Amino acid sequence: MNLSIIIPLLNEEESLQELHDWIVKVMRSKGYSYEILFIDDGSTDNSWELIQQLSQAYPQVRGIRFFKNYGKSQALHAGFKAAQGEVIITMDADLQDNPEEIPELYQLITKEGYDLVSGWKKKRYDSVLSKNMPSKLFNWAARRTSGVQLHDFNCGLKAFNKTVVKNIEVSGEMHRYIPVLAKNAGFSNIGEKIVSHQARKYGKTKFGMERFTNGFLDLITIWFVSKFARRPMHLFGALGVLMFIIGFGFAIYLGIDKLFINKFGRLITDRPQFYIALTAMLLGTQLFLAGFLGEILVRNRRNETRYTISEGVNLGDVNGNTKKNKN
Repeated sequence: MNLSIIIPLLNEEESLQELHDWIVKVMRSKGYSYEILFIDDGSTDNSWELIQQLSQAYPQVRGIRFFKNYGKSQALHAGFKAAQGEVIITMDADLQDNPEEIPELYQLITKEGYDLVSGWKKKRYDSVLSKNMPSKLFNWAARRTSGVQLHDFNCGLKAFNKTVVKNIEVSGEMHRYIPVLAKNAGFSNIGEKIVSHQARKYGKTKFGMERFTNGFLDLITIWFVSKFARRPMHLFGALGVLMFIIGFGFAIYLGIDKLFINKFGRLITDRPQFYIALTAMLLGTQLFLAGFLGEILVRNRRNETRYTISEGVNLGDVNGNTKKNKN
């Protein structure tokens, strides 16, 4: 199979039929073998019913439905797990991503040898103050922190070699940083393509201003995880040793001062240096223990289920958490 097109969605019933028909038109014009994976992230409208109808009419349509809204990262994780194509395309369901971009993205993966190609919405049809300006600041910070030189980390339209999506873990709200996750997993051939951006045709965005706050917090998290996830002792242990040395240094100073200089001066416990020394040594010990415990957790980490699937359509024999499969 050439392509798996993964589309996470939440309450997008108005756009699904049009998006599906548009994708099918492009696929047929190029003669690709493909599948369309709709991941219903707990929709409360008729999105799932429409996905079921499409799956009955088109065997290429497959669907996964979550019991509740878990978030885009969990939806992508489920889609990556179920995808069978050699090239994986992700796109949003709101018709703001253009399916006409898919063939060129496919060629960049298969012919140019990229591991991942991210879309860049150079010209956007979003509010300047609520989306464009915060997005530019966010992308600048992401480039500086991660070292991945992309203009638009959060573009939903991306293409992946199958090997990439099978070897990265997308959790929390880390869908914004999939290129960084890919880089950390050893996939360094990451490219970018300018893609067209359409104004939203139906409904309204499901993301508020809080996504930028969450995005920057996740950026700090992924920076930390990138550098120290596999070796927490290198951070906490180093800080712990540094704090302990500072505290021990103050303790030696107080001891020498009391024994040889100010034998009959005020008590050591009356001096502020005593409490600095005590606090620093306690903090150093705690940080060192945190690093040690972190090392134990890393070595004994187990996979955790981050979402529960309600049902699926046209999934076939997929090794996942699906409780009900309607074919």
